[in-house]
Amino acid sequence: MSEDRVTETAASSSKGRPVRQSNAGIFARIALFVRQVIGELKKVVAPTRRELVNYTAVVLVFVAIMMLIVTVLDLAFGTAVGWIFGGTGPTDR
Repeated sequence: MSEDRVTETAASSSKGRPVRQSNAGIFARIALFVRQVIGELKKVVAPTRRELVNYTAVVLVFVAIMMLIVTVLDLAFGTAVGWIFGGTGPTDR
């Protein structure tokens, strides 16, 4: 029952008029979906150039930090496994 309420709410927010989902044909439902998508896309605000550069820098720094953490853990576990099972390190083959 909550799905019906969500559908009716979303449908009524696009043009201000509720659409009955039970009697609507496939093309009416597709048209409703397209109207809702267009309505949501009109709400999207593109970031400014400064915000975009800032977001990109944050992502790159985060990825670099995560790469560093994974590299250190990989070397530590590789060395530990090599030491436990008789090797001298992660490069010993």
